[in-house]
Amino acid sequence: MAALCQLVTWPGGQLDFSRGPLVMGILNVTPDSFSDGGAYPDAKRAVAAGLEMAAQGAAIVDVGAESTRPGAEPVPAEEQIRRAVPVIEGLAGRIGIPISMDTTDAAVAAAAVEAGASILNDITALADERMARLAAEKETPVVLMHMQGTPRTMQSRPQYEDVTAEVLSFLVKRAQYAESMGIARDRIFLDPGIGFGKTTEHNLQLLHQLRQFGELGWRVLVGTSRKRFIGEITGRREPKERLWGTAATVAMAAAAGASIVRVHDVAAMVDVVKMVRAVHSANK
Repeated sequence: MAALCQLVTWPGGQLDFSRGPLVMGILNVTPDSFSDGGAYPDAKRAVAAGLEMAAQGAAIVDVGAESTRPGAEPVPAEEQIRRAVPVIEGLAGRIGIPISMDTTDAAVAAAAVEAGASILNDITALADERMARLAAEKETPVVLMHMQGTPRTMQSRPQYEDVTAEVLSFLVKRAQYAESMGIARDRIFLDPGIGFGKTTEHNLQLLHQLRQFGELGWRVLVGTSRKRFIGEITGRREPKERLWGTAATVAMAAAAGASIVRVHDVAAMVDVVKMVRAVHSANK
């Protein structure tokens, strides 16, 4: 297996992994996301939040305009564009780090790229061929995530015979598909989809065996921030109270080889990742 590139570059930006994992800040411009819905009711406040994330050490700001919480209903492309594009335009050229667009809709992705986004974060792993073609044409990195079902149905009764093996198999196939569509290997990131069609036990198993994902030949992104399974284990009912549980999972993910951790609490998780980096480099 070829060594992973330490410096990933593309026409719209770059990511430097030479010092270890990077932090992606979550910037939801939605009224109904599970943790921060309605936190940024207008573009001005959302842009300010994105600028703060960059100042706190985020390497990527991930803009989302459609909630993917369990039970969420789809949001029309026109509404996603209305929510996201002014924020991306307000951040582009001002933060000095890449902007990611979290969407499954190729029209939304195209509008986001036109506005200044340069990474596509797709929870359906390029199920829409138009998304794959757009990423290949624009040379944008992509995040390919595993999800059983859809946000509307995924937590009804998730079942697996072997969750790790099944998620690994799915992600390998989607990564190979992305490459066949012309997306360069070093611009593909695999996300096991913690909390997306998984029980608490499934999530824990995936985290326990996370190192296997990094052995596939592509970089790995992990998003555990404030999720329900953390609340179930810690007894913290409110998502914003799950900082310390999130910190534990972020530390474990970074130590297990994740290249990117996707989080709400950027400043705190940047510190967590810095400590993991320091420990890993202590004997070098």
